[in-house]
Amino acid sequence: MEQSEIILRAIGVLTETQEMVRRLNEDTEVDIDAGEAQLGRLVTEVFPSVEVPGDATPAEAGQAVVDALMPAAISLVGAFAFLFSELADVHDTQRTEIKSTDLLRALALRLSNTDPDADSDPDLDDDV
Repeated sequence: MEQSEIILRAIGVLTETQEMVRRLNEDTEVDIDAGEAQLGRLVTEVFPSVEVPGDATPAEAGQAVVDALMPAAISLVGAFAFLFSELADVHDTQRTEIKSTDLLRALALRLSNTDPDADSDPDLDDDV
């Protein structure tokens, strides 16, 4: 899975979580399992399955698992760190006209845009 795809999926997780928290604050019934399911699907798709040879020593088995999972862990953490940084930048510059959902939407559009000449949102260009 490409890094841009991971970031797009992380945006989905953040957006869904934000909606779930909003509904919880309104005392609306919320299906918590749905949010966990989306995050679970993302983790399942990002992390590869690991096969350890039956004759591997414990140290070799551990190293095989680390070697297989570390790139995926770095990609997943990097995606959420990137999104946090983008959201924090807007917050720290006190740009209150930009809502977090709008920023996440603009980031998703930018990342999913395959046409480099397509129009973007001029209000968010400095932030994404």
